[in-house]
Amino acid sequence: MGLSKPMLATLKDADYLEPTPIQAGLIPRALEGVDLMGQAQTGTGKTAAFCIPILERLKPRSEAQWVQALVLAPTRELAVQVRDECVKLAAGGDARVAAVYGGKPLRKQVEQLRRGVEIVVGTPGRVMDLMNRGALVLGGVRFVVLDEADRMLDIGFRPDIEKILRRCPQSRQTLLLSATIP
Repeated sequence: MGLSKPMLATLKDADYLEPTPIQAGLIPRALEGVDLMGQAQTGTGKTAAFCIPILERLKPRSEAQWVQALVLAPTRELAVQVRDECVKLAAGGDARVAAVYGGKPLRKQVEQLRRGVEIVVGTPGRVMDLMNRGALVLGGVRFVVLDEADRMLDIGFRPDIEKILRRCPQSRQTLLLSATIP
């Protein structure tokens, strides 16, 4: 699939033996930088399908001042799950990943962002809150993932998502993933 040696070693260490269909279809195209939509049921490896190409294409910390990737998820549980998977897949590199979501103290999340992260995974409401406070700047975002996009739209996040996307550069890569794309 054109992955780096460090990523291949990380995947081997994490017991990834063969790519799932969503991974085999999405990863090579995402590595090319094109916008993509992917549909696969829960538990089929969608998270790795978007985390791997993002991690492979991140700029070195010395070249990037801002958050490079934003992953929006409909629930805090999914945000934490995605963050954990990204951290596991980043084991061979130095990418820093933060999960931001409601129900937890805002101050700790702001402090983590101020220390610097390359990837932010969050719920639209908390991302909006952090943007409005100036704690989350999206001007350097190169990758946006809408994970479980159908669920986010079903529960009314469309206005927030549109505002968030307007704050991201138009030149970004966008990946939209869902279990059911109508």
